[in-house]
Amino acid sequence: MTICRPVWLAAPPDWRGLRVTVMGLGNFGGGEGAVRFLADHGASVTVTDLKSAATLGTVVERVSALPGVELHLGRHDPADFRDTNLLVVNPAVPRDNPFLRLAIDAGVPLTTEMNLFWMLNPSRIIGVTGSNGKSTTTTLIHTMLQAANLPVRIGGNIGRSLLPEVENIAAAHWTVLELSSFQLADLDHLQCSPEIAVVTNFAPNHQGHHASLDEYRTAKQTILRWQRPGNVAILNGDDPDVAAWSVAAERRTFGTSATSDARVLGETIALRKLADPCELSLAASPSLPGRHNRLNVAAAAVAALAAGGDGNAIRAGIAAFRSLPHRLEFIGEHRGRRFYNDSKSTTPEAAIAALDAVPPTSRVVLLAGGADKHVDLSGLAAAIRARVHAVALMGETAADLDRLIGAGQGSTPATHRAASLRDAFDWSVAQSAAGDVVLLSPGCASVDWFSHYEDRGRQFAQLAHDWAHQP
Repeated sequence: MTICRPVWLAAPPDWRGLRVTVMGLGNFGGGEGAVRFLADHGASVTVTDLKSAATLGTVVERVSALPGVELHLGRHDPADFRDTNLLVVNPAVPRDNPFLRLAIDAGVPLTTEMNLFWMLNPSRIIGVTGSNGKSTTTTLIHTMLQAANLPVRIGGNIGRSLLPEVENIAAAHWTVLELSSFQLADLDHLQCSPEIAVVTNFAPNHQGHHASLDEYRTAKQTILRWQRPGNVAILNGDDPDVAAWSVAAERRTFGTSATSDARVLGETIALRKLADPCELSLAASPSLPGRHNRLNVAAAAVAALAAGGDGNAIRAGIAAFRSLPHRLEFIGEHRGRRFYNDSKSTTPEAAIAALDAVPPTSRVVLLAGGADKHVDLSGLAAAIRARVHAVALMGETAADLDRLIGAGQGSTPATHRAASLRDAFDWSVAQSAAGDVVLLSPGCASVDWFSHYEDRGRQFAQLAHDWAHQP
């Protein structure tokens, strides 16, 4: 039996009259951006998604109003994959998906929303990847370059597709893109990397999607693989894995080392490679709590300098930054409890960083756990034992986390295996007292109980709001 290899689109065609199937509409902007771009350019678009219209929500209304768009939701029709000129694949679709194999066997070329944008985009690109901190670092770079009065856009995995507006982007502009491992693995087929690449850190993640840790690392390294001399690679010097990655571009680093281009010293960041080296103080930055955010600021500052910013612009960008939704987002203080939504915490390292960011004078009641991504949870369990007063455990990983917490040395927090988010919330509030922090920082993905991490975060915020307004 002959095994067909995927053919990846290498150049944009004439879209008029082209039959295109978009596989995976999703809720994070990429699918909608691809459909909107294709419809605006005269393609005949079939959107297919296993999720129902009710699950997908308002995005269905928006794309169904576009000309030449047909929706096949709640199912996949084999004909949509065989009888089409092009398949635009959501990056989260596993590459061994049997419907994807139908298209490959039929010789249908593949692409993604991000690959299409990259082929059409004339601007200079700053790309940001890493296992944690991507969105915050991407947003910080954007605010810093805005403060420097440089023309700049933001998009990618952060939840905003720039494809529909690509024709308004000029060569003199900067585009800051958050890039996931899924997007980078697909971009590798184009043999492209950004002019300025930032790697925040590296830790095991997405083991259910990538065949191995090495495959995940290889996907992440795409951000550096096709760089050329004259480009800039900005690496976390404190991360031994990332620090060992080979680069062809100019290497710059951030971290705690004295040789770092942006050195983190407590709540201060010292910037080198400036005509007048300067220091940044984060002591009065409530939107950027914790050591992990100081590293994010350091990474962003090095990138902003490489793109033409200066110390004043970096300071102004930090001052303009506001906490992103679902990322240690302060929900409010009710009856003396401070509620934080960190639903974007989908890795153990992210949850550990959130715990580190809470002042040591505050007791923590934590909501943790979720879908099992087959990563090591022992570090998170140790951090919970060391820092948490009580923890409500959720989802597929609840039993494993409960076992790991109980197996540790010394005292252990109160634990509860919750049957739902409401159960977890109610128990957590009952365990809390005035002065405590009630923190949703799951350290796991959300796909078992929720449609996505934003859904999880919104539900938590609503529960906190409802509790605050109880008589």
